[in-house]
Amino acid sequence: MRCPSCGNTDSKVVDSRPSEDGASIRRRRECLSCGRRFTTYERLGENPLIVLKSDGSSEVYHRDKILHGVYIACAKRHIAPEQVNDLVDDLEAELRNSNRTEIQSKELGDMVLARLADLDEVAYIRFASVYKDFKTVDEFAKALKGL
Repeated sequence: MRCPSCGNTDSKVVDSRPSEDGASIRRRRECLSCGRRFTTYERLGENPLIVLKSDGSSEVYHRDKILHGVYIACAKRHIAPEQVNDLVDDLEAELRNSNRTEIQSKELGDMVLARLADLDEVAYIRFASVYKDFKTVDEFAKALKGL
């Protein structure tokens, strides 16, 4: 770790505990050169999850893309940002626990839809309308009946 004050790389850990989110470790450090204290958050390094898209291409999973889509679906609904973050945290926990390195984008979208159905029906329909790319009103009505 590099000291944010003097740039020295030598420091000692003064205190260590799990962070509030539980996904990282919070460490208080003291620079051995200037004596200033600073906080670092350390997260376990993971192998990236690859999303296999329907057109045959692939890309690394990005949490922000899922969050953005869910936030748009939940716009103007009485859904707290913490609920959206919890939804994505739950999704990621399931992916981590499955020890998978690849996932089809369709399967990932279905996992988001399942969680949105439990959270808010309107958000579910909004997300589904973009994700499933309905071509006709009948397809949309069929999705509504399935809910």
